[in-house]
Amino acid sequence: MQKKIQSAPTIFYPESDGKPMAETDKHRDLMIDFIQMLKHHYRNENDVYVSGNLLIYYEEGNPRKSISPDVFVVFGVAKKQRNTYLTWKETHTPDFVLEVASPSTFSKDMGRKKDLYASVFEVKEYYIYDPLGEIVPSFIGYRLTDGIYQEINFVNERLPSAVLGLELGEHGNELRLYDPKTSQWLQTPPERAENAEIRAENAETRAQEEASARRNAETRAENAEAALAKALAALERLKAEENN
Repeated sequence: MQKKIQSAPTIFYPESDGKPMAETDKHRDLMIDFIQMLKHHYRNENDVYVSGNLLIYYEEGNPRKSISPDVFVVFGVAKKQRNTYLTWKETHTPDFVLEVASPSTFSKDMGRKKDLYASVFEVKEYYIYDPLGEIVPSFIGYRLTDGIYQEINFVNERLPSAVLGLELGEHGNELRLYDPKTSQWLQTPPERAENAEIRAENAETRAQEEASARRNAETRAENAEAALAKALAALERLKAEENN
């Protein structure tokens, strides 16, 4: 009896691990703002992928080998929407990772994740930040040197990222990104929206002022024309009286 040829079973890599996105509103807002700030910063570069809270699978055929960084950046891959990130297909692993920590996650962030990011992913820079200040240290960064993470020193109360060309620091009691090239903090989405609204209002005000100035100029021109016509008429009458 001839044996039936069966196809190999399809391995499913879940898009969710069933865990919540973040522990608190502050953790979630920080993650979202950071992802959006970085996306906007690299908006014109097609080979920079910014994401977060996305499952990264790092061993083909084993769906249990996964990790989900809160924020990460990968250079050298296409900027596109992904349901999961499969390292063996992408051929690039994250260059930058930020974990938004809490007392319940800190030991894992400083232990298993740190080891994994260094040895398996070879993440060039790894940052840990506690927005509530409940753990010590509440903000720390590491740079991979010869396969070992070395702590990054603060400069002007900020941690300089050689990978991003930006600096991470607190601004208004929140973790933000500072661009040393422009000497400005990157704006969060709400700040960009607010500034765009202000610019639109200012533009509308300027347009109204210019329209008012044009109307005033037209009125002055009409008055001048009427005055000139009146003066010419008076001159004509004066000439006519002299001739008589």
